[in-house]
Amino acid sequence: MEKVKNFVFKHFEKMLILSLSLVVVFINFFVVQKLAFLNFYYLPVLVAGYVLGKRMSIFTALFCVALITFSAINNPYLFQIKNSGLLLVTDLMLWGGFLILAGYVVGTLYEQKEKKIQELKKAYIGVLEILAKYLESYDRYTRSHSLRVADFATNIAIAMELPRHQVENIKVAALLHDIGKIEISSDLIKKAAALTEEEKREVDSHPQKGLELLSMVGGVLKEAMPIVEAHHDHFMQVTSSEKERGKQVPLEARILAVADSFDAMITDRPYRKGKSHWEAMEELERFAGTQFDPKVVEAFKRVYAEKAEVV
Repeated sequence: MEKVKNFVFKHFEKMLILSLSLVVVFINFFVVQKLAFLNFYYLPVLVAGYVLGKRMSIFTALFCVALITFSAINNPYLFQIKNSGLLLVTDLMLWGGFLILAGYVVGTLYEQKEKKIQELKKAYIGVLEILAKYLESYDRYTRSHSLRVADFATNIAIAMELPRHQVENIKVAALLHDIGKIEISSDLIKKAAALTEEEKREVDSHPQKGLELLSMVGGVLKEAMPIVEAHHDHFMQVTSSEKERGKQVPLEARILAVADSFDAMITDRPYRKGKSHWEAMEELERFAGTQFDPKVVEAFKRVYAEKAEVV
């Protein structure tokens, strides 16, 4: 379903022009009361305004008016009614005027709504960043870890040309990916010595604990929850088919896994010194195809190279 939605958004203009052209053909050959059928054109104009905004809605309305005008000029009998030609022109002008006005109004309302939503999202992300800083402030080794991971993961998602809503979900999940650790003893998190098997299992349970905490918030974080839950899962799972490799782990979680692992490797911990950036990158490449998604690792290499050039 998500692929279908992305395809529609990507090719909306082409699909719209094709559908409108087909409707003109349909009206020309199969509809008797052609003038009355013009009200159909309000539908694509309103949809364009609601989905893509004012500019595309007005463009759609103008395209509809041009299409009908061109058809009427080339086929004078297309809108054959009892009215005179002058009245027909007046009717078409009124119809076209109202069509453009409807597109402008709906598109404007959509853009105003989107502006408010984006302002709310910025505030929402800001609150999450403050929360992430607060949660990690007790441990100097993991301080700002989630912020750095969110930056890496967001840039990877953009490099992979994911839709905006997926990029936003990845950023939210990255900021909250370690929230389950508040359910684990801080002494255990900061332990310098090697962990026992039982302690390791306890620490490794933080994605599930994070999922349980986020589920208490409700639907607002529902799209981030599967990413948080799966961000420590390996890309290659035990499956019955090679084609199913990596399918169980959401792409967003695979992106987060690369960003999280890289930052963890380059950061000093109580029990070890952090690796250099190139050593961490080699580690990602070494485990690409097993622990990490190779496509995500390649995207991260591009992101890292661009950042290195800027620096």
